[in-house]
Amino acid sequence: MSHGNKHRAMSRRTLLGIGGGLAVAAGAGGAFAAFSGEEAGAAATGTAGAKAGAERAFAHPGLLHSAGDLNRAKVRVAARAEPWLSGHGRLAANPHSAAGRRPRPQATVVRGGTGQNYTVLYNDIHAAYQNALRWKITGATAHGDTARDILNAWSATLKTVTGNADRFLAAGIYGWQFANAAELMRGYAGFDLGRFRAMMLDVFYPLNNQFLKDHNGACVTNYWANWDLCNMASVMAIGILCDDTAKYDQAVEYFKNGAGNGSIKKAVPFVYDDAPGGSLAQWQESGRDQGHTMMGMGQMGAICEMAWNQGDDLYGYDDNRFMKAAQYVAKYNLGQSVPFTKYTWGTGTNCAHREHTVISDVSRGEARPVWDLIHYHYARRRRLSVPHITAMAEKSRPEGGGGDYGPNSGGYDQLGFGTLMYAK
Repeated sequence: MSHGNKHRAMSRRTLLGIGGGLAVAAGAGGAFAAFSGEEAGAAATGTAGAKAGAERAFAHPGLLHSAGDLNRAKVRVAARAEPWLSGHGRLAANPHSAAGRRPRPQATVVRGGTGQNYTVLYNDIHAAYQNALRWKITGATAHGDTARDILNAWSATLKTVTGNADRFLAAGIYGWQFANAAELMRGYAGFDLGRFRAMMLDVFYPLNNQFLKDHNGACVTNYWANWDLCNMASVMAIGILCDDTAKYDQAVEYFKNGAGNGSIKKAVPFVYDDAPGGSLAQWQESGRDQGHTMMGMGQMGAICEMAWNQGDDLYGYDDNRFMKAAQYVAKYNLGQSVPFTKYTWGTGTNCAHREHTVISDVSRGEARPVWDLIHYHYARRRRLSVPHITAMAEKSRPEGGGGDYGPNSGGYDQLGFGTLMYAK
């Protein structure tokens, strides 16, 4: 790996200052505009360097999208600039983004086992998120009203998320996604943020916390990385949405040192710094299948982006460990070969031995809207050479969102629209 890809020990605030300066020096749209002035200014109000346990002044909006992200997309779409215009075209064409969509709130959501109805929840979450984006970008209140009404309907109705073990997937995936839709609507006329936050704290967070603490009573390695990651993402998103420092810090600490497979060194167990062409790192689910492996890119990418918008650089943590894993996953899914080290783990309640000895080619090359977020961070914000990530992003562009990648739940595991929201 070239020296230029080594993670440097600089604070996120320092980097923002550099990025903002480059943006001013290069001018709008210039080759060195790593950040827009709005992005640098908004994110600089974040919390880099805050001590664990100290109360943070959270940046808002501060989940997947900062004020700078939203302003950039709005300005570039209005100017009919590419690739933002094509990205917005995918958003506008998605039926979930249509104004006037009626919510279908449920008191009880079930994922796994008898009486499953969770498809109703994820379809409404994606409708709320997509309408919120359309309002932020176009200013059309019909979309804002639709997003508000969906969020209000659910916060007035939902009491329980349940089912078999899959209830923890529902609480995790839909927890962080729901919080992101609500963050975009913060301050919107008629949106009951207080009631929505209460729903997140009472319905979603207890399941997230329970899973991360005892993994449903199973061996700590029983559940794949994505189970931890979605619950970590939900805890982090709820912490930011609710201005709850302890929950945000819980998620960051678990990312760095958690016992389960979602913590960074468990999710990325083997690093190959001497790999031909640059460093790579094996993903925990690589021997399972590529669909879930790419899902992991989206879940960890969301965690890193939310933390970034609050002043913490998890993207660069442990010498860019996540970047090396994303390079590995991208390279293999582009049809190239990668190294593989035998992966062993314990399963069930008695930690029965299991192992993967080869990488899986199941779902190899599957499309998932996860790559532009990762590409634009490493290649544009950080100006690192990530050729495999870049090639996957180019292949997937412009990215769509929920509803564009099949009707099943896997097509809704990411909020998507990375081309629209992250292009720089």
